[in-house]
Amino acid sequence: MSYTATTSGFPCWYELGTTALDAADAFYSAVLGWTIASAGMPGLDYRIISASDGFGVGGMASYDPSAPAAWRFYLEVADCDASAATVAATGGTVVQEPADIPGTGRFAVCLDPQGAAFALLCPAPMNGEAPSVGAYAPALTGHGAWHELSAPEPEAAFDFYANLVGWTKGVTMDMGSDGVYQLFQAKGTDVGGMMRPMPGMAASWTSYFTVDSVAATAERIIAGGGTVMHGPAEVPGGAFIVIAADPQGAMFGVTGPQ
Repeated sequence: MSYTATTSGFPCWYELGTTALDAADAFYSAVLGWTIASAGMPGLDYRIISASDGFGVGGMASYDPSAPAAWRFYLEVADCDASAATVAATGGTVVQEPADIPGTGRFAVCLDPQGAAFALLCPAPMNGEAPSVGAYAPALTGHGAWHELSAPEPEAAFDFYANLVGWTKGVTMDMGSDGVYQLFQAKGTDVGGMMRPMPGMAASWTSYFTVDSVAATAERIIAGGGTVMHGPAEVPGGAFIVIAADPQGAMFGVTGPQ
């Protein structure tokens, strides 16, 4: 099936694969104020995540009990099959070949050449008006806000995604001995940054979600059995961040006022 996307290159969905679905449901509902409900998919316990404004942000499911819990985000593309072919042709891996999700669109799950996981989605045509707010909406609490890639070769990683979805470079921040932090843009909008990982860490993406208080969210993370790995810390522009792991070990970030 062929679909046409209009905002190619932007993150458009966030998805948690977890080893303990009910526990993750309870944790994120308490920590981020999400409403999480069954999608009603036959044969699969897939749950839809909605922010407090009622708009969909993502989903969660237990796909493979042997796999570690992890978040991934979807990039909107104009042609899923063509984009998946580009991934394979430029050194990446297509883990799950393009397939249709009825009423949603066509998707594929991929690894970039350095092993970081992400997914592609070409949304299906909407019946009626499209939602006015997407999953990625940094100004809104509970929505996706930032996307951070740790990769041994950040320049090569940027070239891969620039070729795949047209990202361009934003400003570069000098982090001293840690190297540089390269912001990247989708259609002129800063959507994330790339940097080298800490020693011993594999290439990976971390998705950040907007909260109304980073300090209060950090307290809820700890109270819910999660781990605060970094922060609260102030970042350029006056916002604060926390990087955390949920009780099953899936890493995520939050950003907002202190």
